[in-house]
Amino acid sequence: MVTTTTAAALWRDAERCYRVVTARDSRFDGQFIMAVRTTGIYCRPSCPASTPKAQNVRFFPTSAAAQANGFRACRRCLPDAVPGSPDWDVRADLAARAMRLISDGTVEREGVPGLARRLGYSERQLGRVLTAELGAGPLALARAHRAHSARLLIEMSGLPLTDVAFAAGFSSVRQFNETIREVFATTPSQLRAFAASRRRRHGDVSGTRLSLRLPFRPPFDADGLLRFFADQAVSEIEEVTSESYARTLRLAHGTGVVRLTPEPDHVRCELVLTDLRDLGSAVSRVRRLLDLDADPAAVTRVLGADRALAPVVAAVPGVRVPGAVDGEELLLRALPGSRTVPLGEEVPGEWGVTRLFPTAAQVATTGHPVAAALAEGRLDVHVGRDAADLRAELLAYVEPSTADYVVMRVLGAPDVLLVDDPALRRGAEALDIAPGSLAERARAWTPWCSYAGMYLRRSSSARRATATPGPR
Repeated sequence: MVTTTTAAALWRDAERCYRVVTARDSRFDGQFIMAVRTTGIYCRPSCPASTPKAQNVRFFPTSAAAQANGFRACRRCLPDAVPGSPDWDVRADLAARAMRLISDGTVEREGVPGLARRLGYSERQLGRVLTAELGAGPLALARAHRAHSARLLIEMSGLPLTDVAFAAGFSSVRQFNETIREVFATTPSQLRAFAASRRRRHGDVSGTRLSLRLPFRPPFDADGLLRFFADQAVSEIEEVTSESYARTLRLAHGTGVVRLTPEPDHVRCELVLTDLRDLGSAVSRVRRLLDLDADPAAVTRVLGADRALAPVVAAVPGVRVPGAVDGEELLLRALPGSRTVPLGEEVPGEWGVTRLFPTAAQVATTGHPVAAALAEGRLDVHVGRDAADLRAELLAYVEPSTADYVVMRVLGAPDVLLVDDPALRRGAEALDIAPGSLAERARAWTPWCSYAGMYLRRSSSARRATATPGPR
């Protein structure tokens, strides 16, 4: 069952935003940007610098909007190094879908025409909507994304700066230098020197091996995610331990291997890429996989108010809804018999993983009808799809429950309740909720039905563990 939710734009409420800035509330980092007229700098809401006067600040929805208005990034609070806005998951409108594709590197690979084509709009229409909603057009939003990728490579790799420029998606070294100066008010070489002291305590990197810190809004139920991935893991493609999750990645320009290790205030992300142009896309996909842009406080407010769910919500704060690194892979793995599909190509072994998941074209050679539809372009599963449109397209090939599952995980849709999932129904019974009433109960759980489902699944697992006798 899928519902659609439109979230209010927090950045338009200047009074509320200023209260957040005054409190330096880190829970709102990534949800809006504060820009200071007197200094020409933009910051995250929790920036430790002195709070400016209310008449001297402006608020923007994105760093790209602040940059388009002539502001540069604060080097003290690094406003681009925060969890992304949960708006892009909650909202299902054109702006949110465009942001997901831009963060995946679509503009760098296919240009604005490719972005517009994937979204089903004209370039002019798309530019108008994004400028009105986000304060910047698709090129400016992509430029901000490139600047963030460049900063990561400047700070976290030993690559020559010329190589960084092209790896981050810039068309020339001159464009790279100008963008870094405009966004960070410093040169690339000065930015690297400035970051050196911060990098020492997080470990050094070289070549194509990167170690990054992925922020999230606490609390974060890392154990639940690791258990979920362990239950679903495919040998040679994924490796799960009690402390980390590793897997291979099929990316636009090459392949990658990633290991994710949850820490108290971030997730350590170790990446090995064959082509550094895939850095931004790889990080974006990993963040979606772990649902790192979620707002657990908002989820708790709604689900914790339900008498049946309240005990498990209190016991397991910060539950996340696992996403996906590749839409086609997720769909193929959700189908019956997916364990029998042939494995993909070998990659240099890291952390116990050595193979890629096969492409749809490779699976189609076995006569798989859904894989054939994907390979021929009759079915298109990517993060820029509208949830209702994607579900309708999927229903021509799969059951409604599978379609809902794919929409929830590929799009990060927060308001999908899998009412026919046996695990959820067992979890409902464990909480004294009649399984037949789940659709009705979902009204009270909107817009966080996907998270309610994860709590029900958690209750089902706990019940089975309790019912299973231990060794004698």
